[in-house]
Amino acid sequence: MGTFCSVIKFENLQELKRLCHWGPIIALGVIAICSTMAMIDSVLWYWPLHTTGGSVNFIMLINWTVMILYNYFNAMFIGPGFVPLGWKPENSQDSMYLQYCQVCQAYKAPRSHHCRKCNRCVLKMDHHCPWINNCCGYQNHASFTLFLLLAPLGCIHAAFIFVMTMYTQLYNRLSFGWNTVKIDMSAARRDPLPIIPFGLAAFAATLFALGLALGTTIAVGMLFFIQIKIILRNQTSIESWIEEKAKDRIQYYQLDEVFVFPYDMGSRWKNFKQVFTWSGVPEGDGLEWPVREGCHQYSLTIEQLKQKADKRVRSVRYKVIEDYSGACCPLNKGIKTFFTSPCTEEPRIPLQKGEFILATRGLRYWLYGDKILDDSFIEGVSRIRGWFPRNCVEKCPCDAETEQALEGEKKNR
Repeated sequence: MGTFCSVIKFENLQELKRLCHWGPIIALGVIAICSTMAMIDSVLWYWPLHTTGGSVNFIMLINWTVMILYNYFNAMFIGPGFVPLGWKPENSQDSMYLQYCQVCQAYKAPRSHHCRKCNRCVLKMDHHCPWINNCCGYQNHASFTLFLLLAPLGCIHAAFIFVMTMYTQLYNRLSFGWNTVKIDMSAARRDPLPIIPFGLAAFAATLFALGLALGTTIAVGMLFFIQIKIILRNQTSIESWIEEKAKDRIQYYQLDEVFVFPYDMGSRWKNFKQVFTWSGVPEGDGLEWPVREGCHQYSLTIEQLKQKADKRVRSVRYKVIEDYSGACCPLNKGIKTFFTSPCTEEPRIPLQKGEFILATRGLRYWLYGDKILDDSFIEGVSRIRGWFPRNCVEKCPCDAETEQALEGEKKNR
């Protein structure tokens, strides 16, 4: 029991409630279906256990399942780590560089952000993932990324088992009229015959599991490449958007400065080691971070404060140039938009050509912001908030009054 508790750390039994959510239920259901069907198909109809290859194959299937579930539950139950309630920097003067969270009654540590779902400030927050019903951040970033790697690899192995099972079992039952085609299927012949025949129900179940395995390979594989890309830059999804807005601010005001991301260690290997360690425990304490030469602990938080004070980059105004139905994964907006749909419970905003949107953050192919329901763009009017495809909108010039005010700010700088 002690060994089990050391593997998966529960803050308390309330953490088990995370399983009672549509995300974990679907994720664990897919894992169970693909793993179980792969083992059944392999043992009964494709690669029996009494052969060396069959035994090795079965052990590999069990190994995939155990590693996938281990990293999945680690990501879910260990969690990202939270800023201590009431936290403030040791040097009181440093608080001027930090934002204050009214909910947590604490200053937001560098790289931390408040999550409305978790209702806490999350250390090195990347995003809130509905599939683990928790945030991805400082403590569980490595486990979450390993899960995203292992799940597609395990599904590729399972998909191979499904395809070969159907091929070997149906080869002698289906005629395609290819009388001249000769294929050596001696390896597929089972002697003795399987105890349970490969019937219609087995075929339907195998075909269904194959669809799940292929869909998971594509969808989760795309998420893995997105995560590993930002890890090699030692960034989070939120920080990549902050960097994009910083460059936009500098370009607009024509400032004589270059934004340098402070946590990029200068090499991909050093950035990689900030997340993945041999001990499994990430470097640092989540409150203070190593920074590159010429930067300091609060370089990024100072940039955030500048953006918060800047009316123009706080939210970028876009005009809708193409209708969008509000679908989670729209097929008609391009394959990259389809496969990079944000993995979040936050809603999508239906758009109609000619409407206006205020974007506050975003990804490469998606933006997040508010659709204003009336014609005025005054703070406090009714809004609909959510995600929308980036290729449905274009940046639009400010209205005359706002543009004049911004030009005045620009001259003052």
